[in-house]
Amino acid sequence: MAVLPGQKAGDLRSAGRAVRRLLIRGGRIVTAVDDYIGDVLVEGSTIAAIFAHGQAPSIDAPVLDATGKLVIPGGIDAHTHLDMPFGGTTSADDFESGTIAAAHGGTTSIVDFAIQYKGQALREARDAWMKKAEGKAAIDYGFHMIITDLPDAVEKEMDVLVQEGVTSFKLFMAYRGVLMLDDGSILRALLRTGENGGTICMHAENGDVIDVLVRRALAEGHTAPKWHALTRPPRAEAEATYRAICLAEMANVPLYVVHLSAAEALERIAEARDRGLPMHAETCPQYLFLSYDNYEEPGFEGAKYVMSPPLRAKGNEEALWRGLRMNDLQAVSTDHCPFCMKEQKELGKGDFSKIPNGAPGIETRMSLLWDGGVVKGRISPNRFVELTSTSPAKIFGLFPKKGTIAPGSDADLVVFDPNRKIRLSAKTLHQRVDYTPYEGRVVQGAADTIISRGEVIIENGTFVGRAGRGSFLKRKART
Repeated sequence: MAVLPGQKAGDLRSAGRAVRRLLIRGGRIVTAVDDYIGDVLVEGSTIAAIFAHGQAPSIDAPVLDATGKLVIPGGIDAHTHLDMPFGGTTSADDFESGTIAAAHGGTTSIVDFAIQYKGQALREARDAWMKKAEGKAAIDYGFHMIITDLPDAVEKEMDVLVQEGVTSFKLFMAYRGVLMLDDGSILRALLRTGENGGTICMHAENGDVIDVLVRRALAEGHTAPKWHALTRPPRAEAEATYRAICLAEMANVPLYVVHLSAAEALERIAEARDRGLPMHAETCPQYLFLSYDNYEEPGFEGAKYVMSPPLRAKGNEEALWRGLRMNDLQAVSTDHCPFCMKEQKELGKGDFSKIPNGAPGIETRMSLLWDGGVVKGRISPNRFVELTSTSPAKIFGLFPKKGTIAPGSDADLVVFDPNRKIRLSAKTLHQRVDYTPYEGRVVQGAADTIISRGEVIIENGTFVGRAGRGSFLKRKART
């Protein structure tokens, strides 16, 4: 990193905060559609101007020399679960540790999930999650609302939340008695979004079928972690995905399927999109880089990979990569829901159905996708930016404030070194969890300097921001 004459390298953040100006010089600016060498001027919290390299006028501002590196929009992770109660415990990262870890990986905005418990008003649930984030989040954050109970009063309240910037709602087709909604309630929620401009995010697994398979497996004495996957077959995901598409088609509204894992489910999405339906879906790095084989690791190690949907058979990932390349999948999010092996995952020793579902990934998403996607020739740098930032910004009402590099947009910027190699390890990552599913994996491509709304928050691998500086993202409804 180069700075102005007489300025120390470690002074970049403080100098930038004092004058609220920063010139990022000589980087390869990559957006979903652009790719060129240029200089970016940040003033306050936004991008003020972009110049051809070397054409910026004389400016009294610190200079960050990005020569040889990319300058890309800050990553947007549209699927995280921070400080979330589940299975008798709570996810290991709160909004402080989780957002700091996200920032280290190049993510500058998240959309987490607030949970409405049965009998609870939606605004009460929203306020409870706001309290979890306020004073802790180091980057900007928004919320999807998980609806578990839909009486008439709650259905009407969906309109209020959309007006107040919580414009998406997650529904579950699994976990009966806890999170699951029946098909009639799902249809009512979909119809409501046709009126208020909201978006439904769907957890698509046939929960009742899975419950039968789980009970049978336990009755037969099958308790090892791998049975989590064996009782959640790909067809159970595909059937629920198709059913969700049918319900959305009947309601004549868009649908966003979360954490799609199975090739069979992707086929249903692709077929719907080929018919012109506004169906969208995300996948996650774990489904691109891991497989069912991980459940066969010795002892209780397979518990590290217990998540829903589960990892699929090796070879399935190629269908997902094709979906990312062909735009049948529109985003890569993490479903970051970390539980430590000790004291948390171990709750399921002797009964796989009691292993808390989830795995860490908020910090490793962008490096993994660059290495496995761009370096391996599966996707272009532009598509990388689209999947990690621009597309989620557009789908969830944040564009063009977020998700691009343009005058007037928030100065959420990542200086990304496409050639630097790092070894992923729980010892060096910043997630508050005692393992990473990618332990020892060497990846090429890493975030270098992270800027959030004009403030340098990661410099030379060190967090120089502050907990609590993140702002709530009031998102726009569909028009």
